Amino acid sequence: VTVSSHAQVLLDILFKHEVQEIVRMPCDDPIVAQYLTDSPQIEAVHYAGLPGSRYAELVKKYLPRGAGAVFCFDLPGGREQGVKFIEHLNLFSHLANVGDAKSLVIHPATTTHRQLNDEELAASGIGPGTIRVSIGIEDAEDLIADLEFALQRSSN
Repeated sequence: VTVSSHAQVLLDILFKHEVQEIVRMPCDDPIVAQYLTDSPQIEAVHYAGLPGSRYAELVKKYLPRGAGAVFCFDLPGGREQGVKFIEHLNLFSHLANVGDAKSLVIHPATTTHRQLNDEELAASGIGPGTIRVSIGIEDAEDLIADLEFALQRSSN
């Protein structure tokens, strides 16, 4: 397919405008991280963008747009709950990459770090119930509803 010069210029303008709009969009990652922090079903949330984080002052100083969209949280039920949790998510995509427009999730203990035992995981800063998420452009309420559903289903 060949694109005319005029169409190419219009596409270039549109693309630059859309990128600027995406950069200006409010991020939902702090909302999702705070929901998880407040949940009694979560052991811990590891997100530098939370006010109580030991990195909060560094985020303010060096990352004026926020801490980013990738963070982890720990489920109390270890590997078994981690697998069940991932299986019950519908909106999040189960992928190892990060920084996508869609929200992603991975359970490192059974995927990217599956070769490690619990001691080796701990030495790497990963628990058997650690879940890593990368928040995309979906609405925070939708993401939270998906997390709630998976938490309820994986806790049984």
